[in-house]
Amino acid sequence: MHTEVNPESPFGGPSVPKRRAAGLLGRDSELDTITGLFRAALHGRAVSAVVVGEFGMGKSAVLTAAGELAEAAGFTVAIATASRLETHLSGGVGRQLIEGLTHAPADPGSPRPRAPHAAEILPDRRPRTEQEQSEALDAFCHAVRQAAEQGPVFLGIDNIHLADPWSMRCLAYIRHRVGQLPVVVVLTSLIGHLQTGEVALLEMSGCTPATIRLRGLGTRHVAEFLRISPGRFAEECREVTGGNPFLLGALRRRLVPGMDLDTAGSAMIGEVLRVRMHEYTAAPKMLEAVAILGEDASFDLLAQLAGVDEGTAMEAIDTMVRVHLLSNSHRPSLTYRFVRNSVLADMPLTTRAVTQSRAARLLHDAGAAPERVGVHLLEATAIRIPWAVDVLRLAARHSVVEGDPELSVRFLSRALEERLSERKRMAILLQLAHAEFHCDPDSAPARVREAIDHIDDRETAAFVATAMILSLCCGPDARLAINSAGQFAARLDAGGPDAVWPLLCMTYLAEAGSRLGPPPDFRDFERQWAPLNDPAAQQSRSGLLALDTVRGGKSSANAVRHFGEALSGEQPELFEQPYFFTLATAALADEPALTDKLCQVLDTKRLPWDFHVPKGALATLARGIAVQAGGDLVRASVHYESLVRQFDERGVTSRCPIAVLCAARLIEVSVDLGRHDVAKALLDRIDFGATQALFPHNYLLYARGRLRAATGEPELGYEDLRGCGRRLEHHGMRFPGFAPWRAHAARTALALGRTDAAARLAEEDLEAAERWGAPRILGGALTTAGLVREDEEGERLLTKAVDVLGGSTAKLALAEALTELGVLQSRHGQAEKAIGTLRMAVRSSKHCGARPLERRAAEALRDARTGLTTAKDNEHGLTKQEYRVALMASQGLTNREIAEALHLTRRTVELHLSGAYRKLGITGRTELSSALGRSQRVDAD
Repeated sequence: MHTEVNPESPFGGPSVPKRRAAGLLGRDSELDTITGLFRAALHGRAVSAVVVGEFGMGKSAVLTAAGELAEAAGFTVAIATASRLETHLSGGVGRQLIEGLTHAPADPGSPRPRAPHAAEILPDRRPRTEQEQSEALDAFCHAVRQAAEQGPVFLGIDNIHLADPWSMRCLAYIRHRVGQLPVVVVLTSLIGHLQTGEVALLEMSGCTPATIRLRGLGTRHVAEFLRISPGRFAEECREVTGGNPFLLGALRRRLVPGMDLDTAGSAMIGEVLRVRMHEYTAAPKMLEAVAILGEDASFDLLAQLAGVDEGTAMEAIDTMVRVHLLSNSHRPSLTYRFVRNSVLADMPLTTRAVTQSRAARLLHDAGAAPERVGVHLLEATAIRIPWAVDVLRLAARHSVVEGDPELSVRFLSRALEERLSERKRMAILLQLAHAEFHCDPDSAPARVREAIDHIDDRETAAFVATAMILSLCCGPDARLAINSAGQFAARLDAGGPDAVWPLLCMTYLAEAGSRLGPPPDFRDFERQWAPLNDPAAQQSRSGLLALDTVRGGKSSANAVRHFGEALSGEQPELFEQPYFFTLATAALADEPALTDKLCQVLDTKRLPWDFHVPKGALATLARGIAVQAGGDLVRASVHYESLVRQFDERGVTSRCPIAVLCAARLIEVSVDLGRHDVAKALLDRIDFGATQALFPHNYLLYARGRLRAATGEPELGYEDLRGCGRRLEHHGMRFPGFAPWRAHAARTALALGRTDAAARLAEEDLEAAERWGAPRILGGALTTAGLVREDEEGERLLTKAVDVLGGSTAKLALAEALTELGVLQSRHGQAEKAIGTLRMAVRSSKHCGARPLERRAAEALRDARTGLTTAKDNEHGLTKQEYRVALMASQGLTNREIAEALHLTRRTVELHLSGAYRKLGITGRTELSSALGRSQRVDAD
């Protein structure tokens, strides 16, 4: 190494070298700090530094490099290394230093006395008497002073925290006795090591030492250390090891292209850490417990798994945090993944498996999520854990929901390793077929056939296949369930209808709900029920009869009777099926007693079959639909909003049929409440392409149509409503109460000036409602029919709508009928009658929370009151608004221009003109000028 003579040095020796020690990566700044001390020492002042770092961070290498640089700078270098196994040897470190000083080569030509042996200065035992102690300390100090008087001295002590107490005392003794001599003292210490001896670190290093904290190497140096290219892989290597050189060395010996760094570890590293932790009470056990629990580690579980009391556990954790083996957080974890993997690799396989099973049990008993328990069960291989099967199945179910089917496959494969009954093995194989279907669709059929081979009980087999249909509810999943059910049904058919009817029932519903075209013929299916006398079978038959009645829109009375029979027992499965639930809740919305019974049936303590659906969600949704039908929009929105949040958390709002139905209902209610921004925001979050189920998708289409019509996009709204209607008609749905698309399509058509289309839709809606017969449905259809008429028949229809709805629970529908009747009465010049009607409309719409309807009714009420005053002064009896519209029309303005000038819709302008024509006794706008001649002259005056 090249050096230069420093003319400023009082000893005339070489200056600090400008080149660094070879082979030490990423420590230039640390060595700069140490060599900066050399200059102070060369000017005759004692200085010191303390190098601290974690296990393996390179403290010894830095000290060795610093010693080489000191020697090149002309220092006499003495380096001692403390060892855990030599801590009890009194004076061991001190003797190493003395040997380094007394055997250092002298400058050429300078006389030097005989160097005393280290044992002559420090005996092998600690001096016992005060005189012996004083003599030994003086001898050590004399040796250091003698060396420093001949030239600069570098004293390095590696691992000072492991030095023997007497050597520490010697170092503390000389600190204040060599202050004006060229002495550099460099100590290395494990970070956070608690000193319990009689000498503190500051007493050995001085009050103001230069403290050097060694940190992990950067990515560039990690890449150079591992002899790999800089990049993402090098960054991952740095992340798993923290850039710790000792860990990097162990990783380098195992490094192969494409290796999984998440599992990389070294049993040798684990052994070293375990041995080093033995000096701390319970630390090895706690170290293993932290490694086993991983991200699930908590203080109480760690103590239980390690088998120590909480006080001992706290001390061990505190120690390992201080030495940076554990992170300083509320949930202890090993600082680096490589360390965790190394500790696990050091554990015997059987010990590790048993400990993992104990950890899984502790987590399960503490109420941890099944997937977290399952992760530990995956590691507990080759041992029997009977209680784990149900947990693994539940964990697999959650993993599919979270979009990780591969993890689900691992959970279920582990469950198959347990001793299982044939029926449980069959159920797990079916669940595994579903998980594998998401990973490799071609493998699922073979897994289903394997499950069929394990049938030893027909009733159980039918139940398991039925559960699969209920669990897999949308898109390709539903098709897998239907195909699997067909294979089961073919195998079970030899046992007679009693063995297969529940499965046939659910298969029929799944087929009907997944088809875009007409559903399977119910009459063909019904024949299979003839020989069945089982009460549960008859109960399901009643449910399907009710569904067929609803689908045909035949009779609400018959549908209600059949639904009542279906709800007479404790059989919730039928009502949990998405297709059945969607139509049943729409039909039962006007039947409070049956709705309550339905909610009781659905509100069970067990989890729903459909793993997308939160517990209790079906009952909450059914109650929301019922209160929405009753007109309590605010309560309904609360029900829907709480459910949508839960579905959002599961990430299934666009995929699960029940979630889509709930979102569509919330959009519809938000439109009625006037919360258009809420409706738009929710609609924007839903992926229409992912909504596979027929009826929830139709309801979403209907809700979007209503939103568009209400927010200035009537053409798009009309297309959505008509599209919903076409799909329902193609499926053979004649029930008018599922989604009243015709009523809103008719109103939108009126706004677009398509009066003929509006009249046709209103007539069809009324025919369907009269056939069904429920008051809310019939009253709504009568309102629409009256709305499209301007003659006395329109008023008669609206009056009948008010009468029909007045005796029902449908408060919102009644408020709509009252508003339209009041508006029509006002246009017909019946101001006093209109005022009374509209007052009731305002009260009813306000009670429902329907702000847009309330505003419209209030505006019409003000116009009626104004019209009453105007009519007294107007020989023609025109309302104020009718007069304005008629006057502008007589002046040649088109309906569109009038609508824009008065901020009205074109439909409203047409209605006002029709009322004016009737009151003036004319047939069209060409006669307006002469008919309004007197009024125009008055206006001009």
